[in-house]
Amino acid sequence: MGETQGDNPRVAILGATGDLGFGLALRLAREGVPVTIGSRNAERAGDAVERCLGRVPDGRIEGTTNDAAVEAAEIVVLGVPFASHAETLKGLKPNFREGQILLDATVPLATAIGGRATATIGVWHGSAAQQAKALLPEGVRVVSGLHTVSAATLTDLDHELDEDVLLAGERREDKQRIARMIERIPGLRCVDCGRLELSRFTEQLTPLLISINSRYKTHAGIRILGLPESGAELGTGPAGGATDRQRRS
Repeated sequence: MGETQGDNPRVAILGATGDLGFGLALRLAREGVPVTIGSRNAERAGDAVERCLGRVPDGRIEGTTNDAAVEAAEIVVLGVPFASHAETLKGLKPNFREGQILLDATVPLATAIGGRATATIGVWHGSAAQQAKALLPEGVRVVSGLHTVSAATLTDLDHELDEDVLLAGERREDKQRIARMIERIPGLRCVDCGRLELSRFTEQLTPLLISINSRYKTHAGIRILGLPESGAELGTGPAGGATDRQRRS
């Protein structure tokens, strides 16, 4: 069974050798979240851990193979390229267990078939997250999110974040758990977008932002206006609990 720590569960990040996963590992580890970096190659995972600890020396970070990472965690973050999305989940299906939550940050970019990063490809199930739900065992819940957060800004620990993370999933409780984790990171506020079927729209925002960023030479994010600062019915507090820390400083 995975490590249970109440409101501070161990998080496995599959794809943390890539920029988005690595940036998320850095940010979470800096906030005291225990992180396991998973990779198909344990040596690559170890290299990523060393890089993380070089920047967050006090981080509770470990590295291992994907299957061991999944078995040790309550929350699993998937940030692999879409080309390996189905293969990765099929191979890890025996390692998942009922009650776990998969946060799927995968985007079906056309780069998976040699196309442009500003285009996507059709997914039979509707979205990458819906494909994940179809491939995982019964009882493993899927939440879609992190598609609009720049990997570059996550990995730059000197950059102050101030944006929303759009979540889609079937159970409000699962989205609340994911929000509690993500909002540990200063400057991030989670917004509940509704059921998992809405992930087909949130995933499509990634190529849009890639195009905007290319034209304006920046790393734009998303901010939803007109919502209560408590965070779109999730009830998890203002942006990351970070605002409280910033107010005290």
